[in-house]
Amino acid sequence: MTAPDPNTPLAERMRPDSLAEFVGQRHLLDDDKLLGGLLRTGHLPSLLLWGPPGSGKTTLARLLARSSGADFVFFSAVLSGVKEIREIVERSRRRKEESGRGCILFVDEIHRFNKSQQDAFLPHVEAGLITLIGATTENPSFQVIAPLLSRCRVLVLNPLEPEDLERILRAALADRQRGLGELRLSISDEAVAHLVGIADGDARNLLNSLEIAAALAADRHQGQKGEESGAMIELTTVEEALQRKSLRYDAEGEEHYNLISALHKSLRDSDPDGALYWLVRMLMAGEEPLYIARRLIRFASEDVGLADPQALALTLQAREAYHLLGSPEGELALAQATAYLATAPKSNAVYTAYNQIRDCVRRTGTLAVPMNLRNAPTRLMRELGYGKDYQYAHDDRLGLVEQQHLPDRLQGTSFYHPTNRGYEAVVKNRLDKWRKILAQRKSEK
Repeated sequence: MTAPDPNTPLAERMRPDSLAEFVGQRHLLDDDKLLGGLLRTGHLPSLLLWGPPGSGKTTLARLLARSSGADFVFFSAVLSGVKEIREIVERSRRRKEESGRGCILFVDEIHRFNKSQQDAFLPHVEAGLITLIGATTENPSFQVIAPLLSRCRVLVLNPLEPEDLERILRAALADRQRGLGELRLSISDEAVAHLVGIADGDARNLLNSLEIAAALAADRHQGQKGEESGAMIELTTVEEALQRKSLRYDAEGEEHYNLISALHKSLRDSDPDGALYWLVRMLMAGEEPLYIARRLIRFASEDVGLADPQALALTLQAREAYHLLGSPEGELALAQATAYLATAPKSNAVYTAYNQIRDCVRRTGTLAVPMNLRNAPTRLMRELGYGKDYQYAHDDRLGLVEQQHLPDRLQGTSFYHPTNRGYEAVVKNRLDKWRKILAQRKSEK
């Protein structure tokens, strides 16, 4: 094996050359799993590898290509376009005619291709001229066109587990040929735990961080001791090397929707701890705070409703507070609103009634307004019966009247059913009382 260029980043130098070196993704690589079988047989269909950064997508593609004996062509969706696709296809056609060897086209970040660029793959994948392996950090359901998606097996890679990351870290420290072994570095358990935690399941992130911390430790040790080896990587070294932890987040992709869903459902389940956790996760990952404010306002109407009418006012005030203060001060107003919503009584009765009425209107169309509710500004309209028999509620001592308010076809239909939770219980008791009074009046006529 050729010694790697020492100027190559550590993460690239430590890329596994064999399946024995590969760490993680056992749910795909065990002998009884799909990739394990593919690696044994060398038979390879077109694949989409979907997983977070640093989970091993590119490495797995290279190992799969090696097992199949096919030529491996790396293709970046960021740097290349349809012209390059045509050139690769033409070279693959000539190679197959000359040697019979197939071509594995690995497309990194395939989600960055537009529809026409993705369409360019289709006929060649169908004809078997190329085997496509696409790598993506985005949900293929949203980012890959349906015809191409239907022709590929989707394999989901998971973030690496902490024990996997620690194994990778220690292997890099020990490897004398590709890693940092020549420096004879040692590392504290606290530094290992911090590096593993900050990597957030990403092996590339881990190794990049380790490389910076190792360089700092080795340089300081040499300056203090006049030696080039034997340095200890302490927690303080790691903290200095890494100024900020970056959280995995895609503001327009699946993780965006996963986190806002987790926030919404924690609020609905009245769990302030869970709700505040997901709020902070989104804010720390760079989510737009005013987007979160809008979702809290929506929740106040959809899931709290009249069980606590103050919820809507408070969320609107939280939005205004953030708009006035900005970050980080204004984020506390969002946290206050989140805690309030989580601990407020819940009712979706208004939301449910609204949706039922929308469905009803779609089914029944533009039903006529009852004559008693119509406005009658002209003599003709009055002669036609507009406004006839309308009862003015303020003329009744209790402010209650019995008259038709729904179209004829919907008489007797009930849409709003208040709950017994929070303030809505007061609303329910009030409506029940009014209905009893009106029913009694009707029976006495």
